[in-house]
Amino acid sequence: TGYYGDGLNAIIVFAACFLPDSSRTDYNYVMENLFLYVISTLELMVAEDYMIVYLNGATPRRRMPGLGWMKKCYQMIDRRLRKNLKSFIIVHPSWFIRTILAVTRPFISSKFSSKIQYVNTLAELCEMIPMEYVHIPDSIVKYDEEKYIKRRMRTSCLSNDPEMASVEQE
Repeated sequence: TGYYGDGLNAIIVFAACFLPDSSRTDYNYVMENLFLYVISTLELMVAEDYMIVYLNGATPRRRMPGLGWMKKCYQMIDRRLRKNLKSFIIVHPSWFIRTILAVTRPFISSKFSSKIQYVNTLAELCEMIPMEYVHIPDSIVKYDEEKYIKRRMRTSCLSNDPEMASVEQE
């Protein structure tokens, strides 16, 4: 969690890689209580505008929240909280997340849909929000670095970039 702007508006960081494994016998109970905790925290922290940064990278499929849980969360969020949400930034979106949001788009308000932004790297996120008050877990930073290196290597292989060849040898 961090803040931005003169009015110290909240930035809520949600790292999916720390969610419980769906194979737990008490998974539904844990997710229900997690949701209640998140909502009560939002209600305490959010007086004005806020944004949510959803860190999807480094998250195995079995830890990603299901469609039913996400729908329930959206429906239970107070109107004031939905209205004050300025952006919902998804960092390292997987094809699964993109597909779910594409499929559910007709069922969520167009105002909410317009607040969803996809960001592929932490560098892109840094261009959008002030990072000095935002903590990014080490596992996400490592995932981002590995993904960036792979992307650079793929690009260099296609372009025969001599600069990248020297980086690969190091």
